Amino acid sequence: MSIKNKFKNFFYLEEYEDEQPQQPQQQAPAPRYEKPNTVQEIRKTPKERRQAPVETAAVPNLVSLQSAAKSSKVHLAEPRVYAEAQDIAEHLKSKRAVVVNLQRIDKDQGLRIIDFLSGTVYALGGDIQRIGTDIFLCVPDTVEVDGAISDFYYDDQH
Repeated sequence: MSIKNKFKNFFYLEEYEDEQPQQPQQQAPAPRYEKPNTVQEIRKTPKERRQAPVETAAVPNLVSLQSAAKSSKVHLAEPRVYAEAQDIAEHLKSKRAVVVNLQRIDKDQGLRIIDFLSGTVYALGGDIQRIGTDIFLCVPDTVEVDGAISDFYYDDQH
């Protein structure tokens, strides 16, 4: 095979010079290359694609798994001042679940943090649950919490 023919086959060019002039066609000529529509069509060689009729089935939608990997992170936070609540909210906005331990902060500031995080979680469509003594789980809308921790009783006099 000559280089000219290899070049034409590589780019799906066909030479019609050898044929006699044809009568003008009433229909538009079919394109020489059809974009493959199905997985089976993609696996075919270029020569098989040119010879086979084009199927009309669409390629199934592809979903990126990268977003699922990002939502699987859990951040652990132990704020010592109220100002750290904004950092926790940033993690929630980034679609990460956060476990907040309020055992090392004053009770009044802990209540303010929980109020702030409750508003953040509500705005994001997520959820906040108490999972222990002064420990809370805050999740964005991409994370579903299943099950419940039974109520616990602890004495304020400790």
